[in-house]
Amino acid sequence: MRSRLALAVLLPALAAAQSYDLVLNNAHVIDPESGLSAVRSLGIAAGKITAISRTPLTGRQSIDATGLTAAPGFIDLHAHGQDEENQLLQLQDGVTTALELEIGAADVDAWYAEREGKRFIHSGVTVGHVPLRIGLLHDLTRARVPSGPAKDNPATEEQITQIRAGIERGLLQGALGLGFGIQYTPGASRWEILETFRAGSRFRAPAFIHIRTMGLPSAPKLDALAGLEEIIAASAVTGMPVHMVHATSSGLRQAPRLIQTVLEARARGLDISTECYPYTAALTSIESAIFDEGWQDVLGITYSDLQWAATGERLTAETFAQRRLTGGHVIMHMIPEEVVRFAVAHLGVIIASDGVMENGKGHPRAAGTFSRVLGHYVREQKALTLESAIRKMTLLPAQRLEQYVPAMRNKGRIRVGADADITVFDAAHIIDRATFQQPALPSAGIAHVIVAGTPVLRNAAVQHSLHPGQAIRVPPRR
Repeated sequence: MRSRLALAVLLPALAAAQSYDLVLNNAHVIDPESGLSAVRSLGIAAGKITAISRTPLTGRQSIDATGLTAAPGFIDLHAHGQDEENQLLQLQDGVTTALELEIGAADVDAWYAEREGKRFIHSGVTVGHVPLRIGLLHDLTRARVPSGPAKDNPATEEQITQIRAGIERGLLQGALGLGFGIQYTPGASRWEILETFRAGSRFRAPAFIHIRTMGLPSAPKLDALAGLEEIIAASAVTGMPVHMVHATSSGLRQAPRLIQTVLEARARGLDISTECYPYTAALTSIESAIFDEGWQDVLGITYSDLQWAATGERLTAETFAQRRLTGGHVIMHMIPEEVVRFAVAHLGVIIASDGVMENGKGHPRAAGTFSRVLGHYVREQKALTLESAIRKMTLLPAQRLEQYVPAMRNKGRIRVGADADITVFDAAHIIDRATFQQPALPSAGIAHVIVAGTPVLRNAAVQHSLHPGQAIRVPPRR
């Protein structure tokens, strides 16, 4: 009789213990949506957060996070690197969702199919104006951006119609919005861009945009504000939400003015946002339109400010001319530190990497963006609080997409029912290690990264056999 009674008491306790696939105990939990910043334990089941407890929990797997901070997994809205090499670096930088939204893809179905079953973290893509233009204007570039006809040639009315059809097809296939690299296609008229906006406007899809012009007041015809005004006007005409990428590298010393203009337009009802990365240098393809004649005046730099990504060498007039012909990635040291600090600290500016790594060569932002914000700008510089920085890396990017992308409504938060995408780090030691000389060094201080309820980074070690990352996609509208 006593054994039956003991069993009756024990069974509910065992059932409760088995109700969690994973528990994360005694972490300092920061949730930017509710404002929670306190020690809590999290219960996870079926890829969701199912309990937030003041006391430790038990489950099939357990992680002791005593002394560590648990935040929603970081969301990168601007991640060009979408292969294994890049996802492993992103994972070790605390990223659980990395999206290719600026350039995008011409064939959305093919892009998702290529990555099926191979994702360490979640990924997704827009349908891109640039790749559609490259295909329609028969550009033979090997880069993501054009260097031939798709760069300079105007599109015919028939080609604009085909671009519109490609945009609509991509959105019907579940793309996350529209991608634009307008500066890379100077041959695209303002009418072409407006027509492309019109194609997306009936879906209310957001557009992620590298503006047409960048640069300084010393080059007023190419002033960055003119590029921002173009997309503000197109958004006002069509009603399409817009997001201006990398305010710092587009605006340079004018970046604070761009950010001010974005937020003023937002205050007047325009659905607009922007982002930055925490570095004083940019990276792009040397054969692109950015280095067309006049680039030194526009960017306020010269040859010695250019660093060849493959070798680390600084360029000269002679090597610049050679590299321009062969093509490849170049780093541009051109963003003032005070501008970077202003943008990183601004509460209305999202953090995004604009990162891509190729065989260990590239820009350190592909490996260290999020840890650099938390380590350098939060802990060392005290430019913003830990809670504010996490909000800019999690909730704000989720909110930028969630009206159009239902999957994002349960990301960027730690609450019951949210996706169990969680980054656990040591706030006292997290830091980026990647440099311009060694750009592929993974970040330090990130202990665990949980993706869809699965610890893919555990005790700072990558679990290479696990691929729980999912396709972030709007349900296709066949």
